[in-house]
Amino acid sequence: MELISLNVGLPRVVIWKGREVTTGIYKEPVAGAVGLRKLNLDGDRQADLSVHGGPQKAVYAYPSEHYAYWRSELDRPELTWGMFGENFTTDGLLEKHTNIGDTFRIGSALVMVTQPRMPCYKLGIKFERDDILKRFLSSLRSGFYFSVLEEGEVTAGDEIKLVAREPNNITVEDITKLYSTERDNEALKRRAIEVEALPLSWRNFFLKQRCNR
Repeated sequence: MELISLNVGLPRVVIWKGREVTTGIYKEPVAGAVGLRKLNLDGDRQADLSVHGGPQKAVYAYPSEHYAYWRSELDRPELTWGMFGENFTTDGLLEKHTNIGDTFRIGSALVMVTQPRMPCYKLGIKFERDDILKRFLSSLRSGFYFSVLEEGEVTAGDEIKLVAREPNNITVEDITKLYSTERDNEALKRRAIEVEALPLSWRNFFLKQRCNR
């Protein structure tokens, strides 16, 4: 597994449907070692901290393997690393094989998988199309967030080393399915609620669903 592109960017103001929007979704690949902190990478920031960023969403990773799908699906052969607003473009690390709570060593930093990415309207701004939100979610190609257990430096080309596998075996894709296509899967929902690495907001969301049935 490998970190093939390291992407950062600062919030910028764009015009969307006639109004100004501040967004940090525009990321560009950078060379050399970059410091990875508890809240983000050096040189990177999130715009709306009420829904983006924070210790459980410090770094967003997206599998490079998905780019071929989107280039074909959207007829966008020019898509380049960082297009989805990801900090880490990865190789060999897919949602269906990656557990919530798995920990990895990347460079000198230690990170843990916390949750899938749920698309917001700013992805529509980046792609200049509203239908990308529904298509992104239904594709199950969500990417995922890391929390930072140990700060360090990361560099494009670093190996991504599995340090510990979360034994509950709830994958990133499982969480996305529970949100989208398998909301009635009570057995999977019960298992997901027991995963301590899954943020409390997600566990409360699933608990509320069960209580409302």
